[in-house]
Amino acid sequence: MALKATRNSFGETIAKLAEKNMQIVVMDADLGKSTMTGEFAKKFPDRYFEMGIAEQNLIGTAAGLSLAGKIPFATSFACFLVGRYETIRMSVSYSNSNVKLVGTHAGIGIGEDGNSQMGLEDIALLRSLPNIAILQPSDDLETQQAVTWAVNYKGPVYLRLTRQKLPDIHKENYNFQFGKGDLVKSPSQLKSKNKGIALIATGGVVYNSLQASEELEKDGISIPVVNIHTIKPLDQDLILTLAKDYKTLLTIEDHNSIGGLGSAVSEVIADHGLGIKVVRHGIPGFGHSGSPEELYEKFSFSSSKIKELIRSII
Repeated sequence: MALKATRNSFGETIAKLAEKNMQIVVMDADLGKSTMTGEFAKKFPDRYFEMGIAEQNLIGTAAGLSLAGKIPFATSFACFLVGRYETIRMSVSYSNSNVKLVGTHAGIGIGEDGNSQMGLEDIALLRSLPNIAILQPSDDLETQQAVTWAVNYKGPVYLRLTRQKLPDIHKENYNFQFGKGDLVKSPSQLKSKNKGIALIATGGVVYNSLQASEELEKDGISIPVVNIHTIKPLDQDLILTLAKDYKTLLTIEDHNSIGGLGSAVSEVIADHGLGIKVVRHGIPGFGHSGSPEELYEKFSFSSSKIKELIRSII
């Protein structure tokens, strides 16, 4: 099984796309070795801008370049990039500029670097701003297609990527559709012990959610799994369809439990006055330092812990 961090998938894809699209430029904040923009810098040194540890300048310059007709990809760690919220608010969101914000090292999955490097509140912040599309792909192929889509899309995009390597979920015939949820596991036809639960996951935890569902299938418990790669705009039609068929929606995300995917799903349910339960499983506060595997176990994102969570709900 192939394993690749979505930050690597981004780096390889943007360098390839830039061969044909001369308007693509990439900007970094002294983290090119970590955001995987090195290949682009090597191939297109005149279109690569090292801005130093100055994220406000990075974002403001990206907005200016977009107004000059360029397609700027402004990259840094998610926590540092979105930490410049006020600049994003005015230069990107309010101006509706064609800037692609790329936040790598998102979630506790980054591991030993610890909380100061973890982007755990980034989705919550950017969801509050108009105009910005928010994407969080779950594997290599989905990242490739999301980056390609972002290049052709006119408007602000936030791309949330992992440091840790992720297994492949999708096959070669997969087709990324912006704003549409991706059903990675359909409910089984067998007579299930499932008391009405559907699982909705995003990013680095999709594979473990899928594994948990497949293991429960052996016990006669069929849990459908939806991969939400587009957090904003959310696929409301899919959420409403799930709400008709299931009594509980369980959301899984490597992000603070407030303001992310779980909150977005809850808002849809509340806005439509539907009387079903939404269980939001995310990070309850700050993260810790440890290996990605240790942290996913501690915060109940491993497949075994997700399976336990589902059983507790049942």
